[in-house]
Amino acid sequence: MKVIKLVLIAGVFSAMVVCTSSVAGWCDIYKYVDSDGVVHFTNTPTGNKFRFYLKESPRPEAGSGTLNDQIARSAKAFDLDEALIKAVIKVESNYNPKAVSAKGAQGIMQLIPSTAREMQVQDPFNAADNIRGGSRYLRQMLDQFGGNLELALAAYNAGPGNVRRYGGVPPFAETQNYIQQVKKYLQFYR
Repeated sequence: MKVIKLVLIAGVFSAMVVCTSSVAGWCDIYKYVDSDGVVHFTNTPTGNKFRFYLKESPRPEAGSGTLNDQIARSAKAFDLDEALIKAVIKVESNYNPKAVSAKGAQGIMQLIPSTAREMQVQDPFNAADNIRGGSRYLRQMLDQFGGNLELALAAYNAGPGNVRRYGGVPPFAETQNYIQQVKKYLQFYR
């Protein structure tokens, strides 16, 4: 079993190398867990057993500059509206890069530690790193939910599992209010 897992890890690494060196530059990674509990990853799914796992995309330069510069870089790198990133930041932390929620979400875009690790955020209290990670996660949620902004925002707030579990926006007052607030600030920043 250990050899199989090692081969799978090597396979994922190989798929990522192939993706990042291809003409297109980046690709999506899909996974499925077989009946023996072995996790399989691919960038070319061979059937409907594979589910979207991760959208590979370039990591923008953290660089220096203002928050607006950081937002602009992440918006460009992840094909997002700058106004959307600003709206999420406003609702999540009111632009406080040191914010910590009661649930443990950290930084300017309020990433929980597991999401921050998944998004390769080294320091969640570094605004540039957090904006990049939060933007990457927001792009993944938009991709997972077919570009539906309300579902993507619900997933950003309550988790994609809850959106799938309820077949739409979960019946949580916090999440429903969150979506309305982000949409209000989205219009404001536009």
